[in-house]
Amino acid sequence: MHSISRSYYVFSLIACLLMTNSTQAYDLPGVNLGFTSFLDGAPPAGKGFYFSQYLQYWNPDKFADKNGNDLLPSFADEDLSAWISLSQFIYQSDKELLFGGKWGIDVIVPFLSLDLDYDVSGTSNFPQDNGNGLGDVVIGPYLQWDPVMGKNGPVFMHRFEFQVIVPTGKYDSNREINPGSNFLSFNPYWAGTLFLTPQISTSTRIHYLWNAKNNSPNRNFVANGARNTQAGQAIHLNFDLAYELLPKQLRIGINSYYLKQISDTKVNGKGVGGRREQVFGIGPGLVYHFSKQDHVFFNYYFELFAENRAYGNRLNLRFVHHF
Repeated sequence: MHSISRSYYVFSLIACLLMTNSTQAYDLPGVNLGFTSFLDGAPPAGKGFYFSQYLQYWNPDKFADKNGNDLLPSFADEDLSAWISLSQFIYQSDKELLFGGKWGIDVIVPFLSLDLDYDVSGTSNFPQDNGNGLGDVVIGPYLQWDPVMGKNGPVFMHRFEFQVIVPTGKYDSNREINPGSNFLSFNPYWAGTLFLTPQISTSTRIHYLWNAKNNSPNRNFVANGARNTQAGQAIHLNFDLAYELLPKQLRIGINSYYLKQISDTKVNGKGVGGRREQVFGIGPGLVYHFSKQDHVFFNYYFELFAENRAYGNRLNLRFVHHF
C-alpha cells in the first residue's frame, strides 16, 4: 500500500503539470503510425473492391514531457494498453480522372479499447481513459497511377489521397485519453513504392495534418479558462525497406514511422509553447502473399525520441482481401 503522502505528492505534481498547459500535450488526433508499410504505392491486385482488417496493440508505459524525459515519477508506474481495430473499405476504379490518375475511395472505421492504470492510489485527477468505443471515421477520395514498368516488372507506383478524419468517435471532456478527438482533421498523403531491384523495394507514405478547433476541450484546459483549443499542424510518415525472400510470396524488412508537430497548439486562438509532439518508431516486419487476392502484413515497432507523448511498443497485424 502506498502512503497518503506519496499519493498526495503525485496528485499535486500531475495537477501542476496538467494545469500549466505547457508540459504535457497529447493534443493530436490518432493518425496512421505504422499501420501501413510494405508495397504501399498501389493496391495489390488492380481495380475492384478491397477489404482490410487491421489489429494493432499499443502498450505505452511512459509519458514523455516536452524534453523527452519522464513526465511522472517512477512510482506512478503508468501503463496504457490500447487495442485498435480498423476496418477499411476501398474501391479502386479503372477510370482516369486527372493527370492519368484513376479515382478511388477509401473509408476506415476504427474501434478502440483503452485501459490506463497507475501503481498509486487516489488517481481521479490523473489523466484518465474513456474505455471502449468507436473512433473517428476516415474518408479519403484518391488518385492511383498505374505502375511504371521496367523489363523485369514494376519500377515505381504511387498514389495521392485527400483524407479527412471525421469526429464520429466517443469523446468525454472529463477524460484526457479518448477514442475520438472531437474535432475535424485534414490528413492528405502521398504514397509511393520504388523497386530498387525486382527483389528490393522501399515505400513511404507522407502525411500532412491540419486540425480544426475543439469547442469542448478537456477538463484541464477548461480549468485554465479555455473556451476552445486547436491542435497544431504536423507531418507524419511511414517508410520501409523490404527484401523478397520467397518469390511472389514473402517479403521481409525494416519498417518505421516518424511524427513531428510543426506548429503550436492554440488555446482561445493563441499559440501555447512547449506542447509540440514527436515520436519515432522502428522495427521488423513482413508481408506474406497467400495469393494475388489475399495478403497478410505483420509489423513491430519500438518507439524512441518521444516528446509530449505516451510511448512504448506497437504490434500491427493487417489482412487484405481483394474481391
